Amino acid sequence: MKKITLGTSDLQVTPICLGTMTFGEQVAENEAHQILDRSLALGINFLDTAEMYSVPAKAETCGSTERILGNWFANNPGARQKVVLATKVAGPSRGMPWIREGSGMTTQDILNSCDASLKRLKTDVIDLYQIHWPERHVPAFGLMYFDPAKAAIETSLHEQLEAMAKLVKAGKVRYIGLSNETPYGTHEFIRLAEQHGLPRVMTVQNPYCLVNRSFDNAMDETCHRLSGSLLAYSPLGFGSLTGKYDQSGLGDGAPAGRLAKYESMRKQRWARQTTLDAARLYNQLARDNGMTPTQMALAFCYTRWSVASTIIGVTSVAQLEEDVKAWGTELSAEVLAAIDAIRLVHRDPAT
Repeated sequence: MKKITLGTSDLQVTPICLGTMTFGEQVAENEAHQILDRSLALGINFLDTAEMYSVPAKAETCGSTERILGNWFANNPGARQKVVLATKVAGPSRGMPWIREGSGMTTQDILNSCDASLKRLKTDVIDLYQIHWPERHVPAFGLMYFDPAKAAIETSLHEQLEAMAKLVKAGKVRYIGLSNETPYGTHEFIRLAEQHGLPRVMTVQNPYCLVNRSFDNAMDETCHRLSGSLLAYSPLGFGSLTGKYDQSGLGDGAPAGRLAKYESMRKQRWARQTTLDAARLYNQLARDNGMTPTQMALAFCYTRWSVASTIIGVTSVAQLEEDVKAWGTELSAEVLAAIDAIRLVHRDPAT
């Protein structure tokens, strides 16, 4: 895998990133360390985590993923220098009061969160520090529309950028990014950075997969014109694009997986019946063309011009190897046309 540059930074990363939100809930620490060892051996140099992980989010597991990564770094001298490490500061609590009090993201909130992440990760610097979700109201996480009645902002984007600038100046953070962001938010963060000499956003980590291509509706142009790199998360649609739920759905007898195992997951956009119905069509298209559903879904992200790095989430070494093996798969013009034909009818059900 040829390394790519994130935004206008000097961060050189592999086009496959290991996401770690399963560590500490679905994946025990010793197994997580095995996955990390194998990931490094396979050549992946990009790791992504967040202060609120693992998922599903709970008070007792908040921060556990970062702690597992920190222990791995401590047990593997030299590993930290071999990887680009990304983590995230959570937005307002969204029903998770254990992350922070109040609804905003003050300067002190951001500074405190970064210091806590550094301590858990057992490192002196975070290569890419991302705002996990906007503090302001946006159509994200299954919300389809912007509501002006909820448009109040607790902490200005300017103040959030100034907090990030303090972290960069202190040497605790190298570069910054956004997540679950909109074209407006991305433009405004970059405009303010240019106007006030503050750190420029290098990446946007948004959902991107066959059942959620909302990024293709304006965010692709935004990132292209502003030199921002897309870090695509949930490329397998929380498992719906692996084919595992095609026969059973999420009811009794469903295979093990986040959507079937956790009640909170079944309330999310990835578990909608419309999402599962569209996923079945994509999965069958893959089989009809001699591919596994996982292989086609990942190849779609791996080869998309707008995707800089695809974040894969796994619960075993075997899954990791399957996902990496899909690298190099090319999708024919006919398959890509068939994918677009399905989207024309079913749109983006997991938006």
